[in-house]
Amino acid sequence: MGEPAGTMESSFRPADPDGSKRLTKAEIKQYNTFGFVQPFDIFGAEEASAIRAYFDRLMADLGERGAYGINCYQARMAGIWDIATDPRILDHVQDIIGPDIVCWASAVLSKAPRDPKRVPWHQDASFWSLNPARTVTVWLAVDDADEENAAMRFIPGTHDRGAIATEAEGPDSVFHKGIADAESYGTPFTNELKAGQMSLHADMLVHGSEANRSPRRRCGLTLRYCPPQVRITDDDWARGVEAILCRGSDPEGRWRHHPRPDNDDIGATSSPHVVGNN
Repeated sequence: MGEPAGTMESSFRPADPDGSKRLTKAEIKQYNTFGFVQPFDIFGAEEASAIRAYFDRLMADLGERGAYGINCYQARMAGIWDIATDPRILDHVQDIIGPDIVCWASAVLSKAPRDPKRVPWHQDASFWSLNPARTVTVWLAVDDADEENAAMRFIPGTHDRGAIATEAEGPDSVFHKGIADAESYGTPFTNELKAGQMSLHADMLVHGSEANRSPRRRCGLTLRYCPPQVRITDDDWARGVEAILCRGSDPEGRWRHHPRPDNDDIGATSSPHVVGNN
């Protein structure tokens, strides 16, 4: 399964606007041009409130690890499985990557009020041992996210520039490396979302977020989806991936898929893998 380092195919593959299931041709054009598209109304007010209460419970059960500790539980927690496989989300994802859909990672990302840490500009795919770069990320707002409470920001159009060099970051950064002078590539776009809404962005899109200097929390759920033709390139990294075949099939059998878990007690399991923050 392993491949030599540095062999990732990072070129962007545009989504096909013909035969789309949910996205309009204009929305697909936006994704192809800028590397992201938003906002989409997915969960109503009551559902969004229930999702917030669910993640509040999971984070409380984890204690100090709760804010960034719920990583890759999509095959271990029934509630996260149900969100990841919700057809309203998958209908949007399908229009980007096709009818065969694997969810290989998830993460709850919760910035507490006055959280001083910022997420530096980065490209998600640089953290992953996957080839080619074909993952689309759903960012589902658990809380309202806006500029005040450090919503994620995108640099539009950077998704088709290939891998961009990074340099060391300071102590106020979540990551030890980030992309320097990222704003020279374009004006940042703030990914403002209401609770229950989601965005879609490409895995090579440059993005990050500032420190949360507001009195409001900013919590979201990321879900990582790719077509099953994507392969894992590192055997050790593969052991931390617990994939879900959300829709369609995996004709080449490249992924080991997991059934819906019975468990919804986060204390009864542990996260297999940590894949980064936004």
